[in-house]
Amino acid sequence: MRQKLPLVKSIRRTISENLPAIVVLFSTVVLAVVVGGAGGLAQIINSIVTGGMWALMAVGLALVFGVMNIPQFAHGEAFMVGAYASYFVFQVLRRNLENSSSAFLRAATPLVAIAAAAVAGFILGLFLEKLLFYPLRLRSKAGEWVMNAFLLTVGISFMLTNGTTLVLGANYRGVPQYWSAAPWTILGAPVSVDRAMAFIISVICIAALWLFLSHTRTGRAIRAVSQDEIGAQMMGVNLNFIYPLTLGLATALAAVAGGSLLFLFQAYPTVGVSPLYLAWYVVMMAGLGNIAGAIVGGFIVGILQTATQQFAGVVWTDVIPTMVMIVILLVVPSGIFGTDVKGISEK
Repeated sequence: MRQKLPLVKSIRRTISENLPAIVVLFSTVVLAVVVGGAGGLAQIINSIVTGGMWALMAVGLALVFGVMNIPQFAHGEAFMVGAYASYFVFQVLRRNLENSSSAFLRAATPLVAIAAAAVAGFILGLFLEKLLFYPLRLRSKAGEWVMNAFLLTVGISFMLTNGTTLVLGANYRGVPQYWSAAPWTILGAPVSVDRAMAFIISVICIAALWLFLSHTRTGRAIRAVSQDEIGAQMMGVNLNFIYPLTLGLATALAAVAGGSLLFLFQAYPTVGVSPLYLAWYVVMMAGLGNIAGAIVGGFIVGILQTATQQFAGVVWTDVIPTMVMIVILLVVPSGIFGTDVKGISEK
């Protein structure tokens, strides 16, 4: 009996410490069951697919904030760059391969276009860090960095949006579908190939990032910088390498999301605004800088969006998740999975 008491106390302590997360997760499961009962299994599957992409966006946002202390408000423009890169590459390849007898080449064309989006996003991240954030870091005094970085990202957002409008115009560019194959049947529910592949791509990217951060020397260096920048430098970590790599990876993830969802979000200068807001909903609700929480939060927001569209109407799609986020932050200011992160704790 005496041996069981510490175990019971430990379980109670764990539940008490994680009560907000448990309540939100339980409520999400109940909501998913209600959505499935009212709209069928296809609604749940669509929520999961969409949530995977929001998780991909949010993971990049959490990575940049947790490692570099940058409240990235130009993250939506990385989504936009990915959408444009995928569109142009896909159109060129499709024209050249439309008469090809190789089914493999035609099926691989969208994957090449999405890979091009990842490359474009990675290059954009490297460019921004070296050209803008690095000089700003050298000139920012203690306590000024977060606000300066925030203002810089807002400026970058305006520059990229208006620059794209000036160069490419405000026309919408998209594709009705990447793959012309018949829908897949998952647990009896039809799911379009494009949606299924978007989810698979998001899972692969998140898993690859997780393995990279957990099992490589460079990934562990990134995690060390997120925990203690000065301590990481004392152990020989080169911040001039880690910071560009981190921003490059984050923007690449957002660009992959933009490329993968080109059949839903056409490429145009302000296409990244809605994904940016949703990514921030996820990150703030889950906890700033918490990558694992951002993954779970993406699926929570996906379920919320589907439920809102089904029971309240499309016009409320962004309103309800915002209200839920506000309530959560009022109760748990650090987020449901929140932990202290460098960007908040530094003065």
